[in-house]
Amino acid sequence: MQDRDELRAAYALPDREISRVRMNFVSSLDGAVTLGGLSGALGGEGDRRLMQVLRSMCDVVLVAAGTVRAEGYGGLHLETVDASWRESQGLPAQPRLAMVSRSLDVGVEHPFFTEATTRPIVVTCAAAPAQRRAALAAVADVLVCGGDAVDLAEALAQLAELGLTQVLCEGGPHLFGELAEAELVDEVCLTLSPLLVGGSAPRIVQGAPERGRELRLVHALSDEDGFVFLRYRAARG
Repeated sequence: MQDRDELRAAYALPDREISRVRMNFVSSLDGAVTLGGLSGALGGEGDRRLMQVLRSMCDVVLVAAGTVRAEGYGGLHLETVDASWRESQGLPAQPRLAMVSRSLDVGVEHPFFTEATTRPIVVTCAAAPAQRRAALAAVADVLVCGGDAVDLAEALAQLAELGLTQVLCEGGPHLFGELAEAELVDEVCLTLSPLLVGGSAPRIVQGAPERGRELRLVHALSDEDGFVFLRYRAARG
């Protein structure tokens, strides 16, 4: 199994000044993105270590509200070794955590807000309920991006204005689909779990119209537990 230094070298970011969206997902061998409704059930020790390393490299972790509810996202807190590495690179000890939501149906009492180690960010649109938006503004930085729906390109631009250029998106599949369709995905970090799941679990991308979107393999790593760690970069440019 790769240690943290090896993983940091393998997933190194070439330039932090350039805005970048990196997706991190785990999938079964037959394409399921969840087992028993949760993505965490597909992972292992190596996958969890990689997730911590990827989080340590980013400025902000971006998740959809549905993923916040389903996966129980609370306050994101990196382990001491990862927080120390960030500080050695001139970064804040902890990355920020941002949630994308049009309906704003995650209340202020949710652990996403109450357990936050840094001030959370809520990405929404002008059509979001005004009363909920006002309530969340007391516990988070609320970014209004778009009119009737969230404009993800505008969201990334506003995050960059806050100095948050390195975005790690952890789902869910519909947010991945929206980013992919808008050609806003720069990297895909995919862990293949040595499991066959069956059933009707979704794929890592949902909702995007069918068409080929070319990616280029950067590397393929593996560990003794049978997990494969793939890093792909968008072919555009």
